Amino acid sequence: MTSPVEYWHTLLRPEAELTEAYWQALEAEMRARRLTFGGRLNCPFLRPIFVSPADLARVASVAESIAVVGERVVAAAVHAPALLDALGLTEEERSLVAIEPGYACASTSSRLDSFLLPDSLAFAEYNAEAPAGFGYTETLSELFDGLPLMARFRERFEATYFPLMASILEALLASYREWGGRADPPTVLITDWREVPTWSEFQIIRERFEQLGVPTVVVDPRELTFDGRHLVADGRRIDLVYRRVLINDILARRAECQPLLDAYAAGAVCMANTLRCKIPHKKAFFAVLTDPRHVGLFDDAERAIFARHIPWTRLLAEGRTTAPDGREVDLIADLRARRDDLVIKPNDEYGGAGVVLGWEATPAAWDEAIARALADRPGTWVAQQRITVRREVFPMVTTDPFGVEFREMLVDFAPYIFRGKVAGFLTRLSTSGLANVTSGGGQVPTFVVRETTP
Repeated sequence: MTSPVEYWHTLLRPEAELTEAYWQALEAEMRARRLTFGGRLNCPFLRPIFVSPADLARVASVAESIAVVGERVVAAAVHAPALLDALGLTEEERSLVAIEPGYACASTSSRLDSFLLPDSLAFAEYNAEAPAGFGYTETLSELFDGLPLMARFRERFEATYFPLMASILEALLASYREWGGRADPPTVLITDWREVPTWSEFQIIRERFEQLGVPTVVVDPRELTFDGRHLVADGRRIDLVYRRVLINDILARRAECQPLLDAYAAGAVCMANTLRCKIPHKKAFFAVLTDPRHVGLFDDAERAIFARHIPWTRLLAEGRTTAPDGREVDLIADLRARRDDLVIKPNDEYGGAGVVLGWEATPAAWDEAIARALADRPGTWVAQQRITVRREVFPMVTTDPFGVEFREMLVDFAPYIFRGKVAGFLTRLSTSGLANVTSGGGQVPTFVVRETTP
């Protein structure tokens, strides 16, 4: 039986889809729909990723379980300094976590970076703070959905995508109602720095929200005002903040974010995600899940999920710990002995910044990474077990000169989770060991496929 991937590739015609003229028209349409990241196209590929209903169910079951656990860890850590220590939160972060947000759900939206293979499913990290991409993802899905190529594909396979905009708006409104909001509809603020490369996505989201009947403004935090009762953006009173400005940036530029912080602390607005989302957003969240010292937080079924799908992770520090095989070991000596099986990464960064892949590093570079981590503030770095990644061939467009290359790409298949339920996927491709748009990767839309019944 021909697979969906094989069938799609047979539909790419040398005189049509594989020509420069076809690509130029598709590129122009992508740019018209704001599918750019800092001016660069999000998708230089000519095929979506296809997922079966069975794989969709497999990923959703595990991802939703981890999201539930994330909220439980938040509830426990707020009142447990030792757990905040285990997660590596700074004193400044703890001061923000201590602010009462007015409702319980820390992460209205979150995303798990995962690698799905026929015989395995592993998660690299949990973005519990402000996951980007679903505005791009839905728009890109719509574009591929309308291609004549997709119509020919559907002669043999059913193919559906995920309507993410309606799902995230529903989740935001549910958090607003949980907070006690009564405006119907509330006025929504999307806020981040105007110079971020995802500003085009905010415009996509604003348009979709307004099409769905919810007034929305996109404003830089520096342009907000708070009079002690009302947060105002672009002359409009704000009820619900969809916060895309990162907590790290809020702390680094606190004076510029003070109106936003003051309105949140005063309970004048509902903010999603709340500042408590920083707790499971830390990479050390996986250390809490995989370290026997925290076993009492989880039941047997959850611990079984962690054993199958969550890589062994530890805050990088001097001391003894439990190795993946259950032995008690000196952590630093173990890291040096198992370089080919490990990654060192910042406890709280994005875009692949600072990540050292042990199997690609020389022994000297690996020792240097360990020494740098030990010299830094405690809680700044984590070590993590290497996981099996997915690779798949995609038709990738190159320019100068134009060409289409069938290139093996690393596939990061990342479920979006809105208030505990999987709503769709961000799928990123890369030729390197890191899959993210920030470090030069690209994305493709995700379609659930079934063979058409004759």
